[in-house]
Amino acid sequence: MGVRRRGVTLAGMSDSIIDVRLGFLERTSKKRSRRRPVPRHPPSGKVKQGQPARSAPIPLMTWVERFLYAGKDHTVVPAVDQLRQGLPTDRLIGWIVTLVVTGIAFVVRLYRLGYPAQLVFDESYYAKDAWSYLQYGYEGTWEGDSVAFNQAFANGDYSALQSAGAWAVHPPLGKWLIAAGEALFGVSPFGWRISSVVFGALLVFVVIRLGRRLSRSTVIGGLAGLLLCFDGLHFVMSRIALLDIFQAFFIVAAVSCVVTDRDYFRNRLGDHIATSPGQTLAGQAGPFIFRPWLIAAGVLFGAGCAVKWNTIYPLAVFGVVVVVWSYTARRLAGARKRSRWALLFDGVPAFISMVIVGVGVYLATWIPWLSATGVHAREWGVDYPGVGESSAFGDAMTRLWWWHEITYDFHTNDDMATATHVYSSNPWGWPFLGRTIAIFGENDIQPGVDGCKAAAGDICVRVVTGLGTPLLWWAAAIALIVGLIWWLARADWRFGVTSLATLSTWIPWILAGSRPMFNFYAITMIPFMVIGLAMALGVILGQSDADPPRRRAGVIVVSSYVGLVVVNFVFFYPIYTGQLLTRAQWLTRMWFPGWA
Repeated sequence: MGVRRRGVTLAGMSDSIIDVRLGFLERTSKKRSRRRPVPRHPPSGKVKQGQPARSAPIPLMTWVERFLYAGKDHTVVPAVDQLRQGLPTDRLIGWIVTLVVTGIAFVVRLYRLGYPAQLVFDESYYAKDAWSYLQYGYEGTWEGDSVAFNQAFANGDYSALQSAGAWAVHPPLGKWLIAAGEALFGVSPFGWRISSVVFGALLVFVVIRLGRRLSRSTVIGGLAGLLLCFDGLHFVMSRIALLDIFQAFFIVAAVSCVVTDRDYFRNRLGDHIATSPGQTLAGQAGPFIFRPWLIAAGVLFGAGCAVKWNTIYPLAVFGVVVVVWSYTARRLAGARKRSRWALLFDGVPAFISMVIVGVGVYLATWIPWLSATGVHAREWGVDYPGVGESSAFGDAMTRLWWWHEITYDFHTNDDMATATHVYSSNPWGWPFLGRTIAIFGENDIQPGVDGCKAAAGDICVRVVTGLGTPLLWWAAAIALIVGLIWWLARADWRFGVTSLATLSTWIPWILAGSRPMFNFYAITMIPFMVIGLAMALGVILGQSDADPPRRRAGVIVVSSYVGLVVVNFVFFYPIYTGQLLTRAQWLTRMWFPGWA
């Protein structure tokens, strides 16, 4: 006879009782058994007459566990079944939902992509650098007045570009992706922005798949993707030629591969012990298991670093998570003390797969730069032939090392620490939309000009503002706090994923000091925040087999909230797309002083 739970058994949550003891504050069954012994069989001995036999106490499960992993079986699940974790069986529906929501995101972002028909914000760097890549393989120099050659570039005149190499402050991959759009569709606003649209839609795609895998629910995954589809910041960043949307995609895709590896590893380990005596490792460390999803994660993390360096933080965090998950899986399988061999059996291959492969991918993106003849400081090794690095590694790699030195100094020197910017924002306020950023603006359109129908004493404006959909971000910020509580207090590993991913892309900016920082950096946070929000909404939605009134109430609340998010997005749509507004209409959308 199995021991009856005061709740519902979770096929996928078995390790939440023993998972991440090493630094992640999750409780282990061993610790719990010292407080409240749980016998394997009904207690022997006599029971006083008139008193029912007491079944072994089992920890209460969280409400989110009950929703996400509800089942009919109320017995303790064997380790082999706990390790063998399955996804929802509605695979066809899952792919239909994924492709439909991704398609909606793509179409919504594609409409009027060519407006504004000029370089906006930091497109003045990246769109021109991308064109230079197509010509020389590196960042060339633009001669003359920046306003003049920016306007000329937008009009198709690239004569200001010179072959002399210029120094740039970010690695090359994001600029190569922008260049791909220019190569396919021409050097135009559409051409230099189309890659951002594609990767913005792909980001919705991977959010749906990651949300579905974490929650084991197609509904929750689709809900997460739909919410991201109607986020204003994601919308704006998917329609301009900046680097951050590419970085966000690579980070989320890499974390998705790590979570997929967790399922893959546990299933392979479950298959192994299924054929072992007693279906346990019996104190042995267990087999080495080849893990291809970690190699994929290494490729994606390396690509993310080749867009922006701070991708290294989620790489470091999830590298540790992989080892912890491996340890707890082997322990669950019966390795006992030899679970520590996971540090060797799993940790070393994981380091090779994620870090060494990542470094290789990162360096591969520099091949055109290394092989070009006119790059910035091309003759550095020739001018300083006695430098040890040059003689040991060759001129090209020494020049690359030198680039990293001066670039790191640029990002961390005293001048940067004391610099100011009118749109700089404190990272603590990002989840609550404390400050926006102006991407584009025409702020003094007089009545009768450009279709302006402002009343007397008023004017018209056209602006593109980097602002998240408020009702989405505020709820996601609350869900982040709730998710942290569920993870730390209730041992829910799924919220550990969303919490760690969000914090690893946020906390480094908080610790970066007083240098200018901008709210659009939070584009790497919001995908994980919406997944956490979708899982929290799943609790409100209720189980599919819940009492009809309970289920109906959950559906009404969740669908009403999603509808409000869409309405909120539509209300702010004019300031996401540069539509003509009177100043009075614009002010109705500036809810707080930090938004203007």
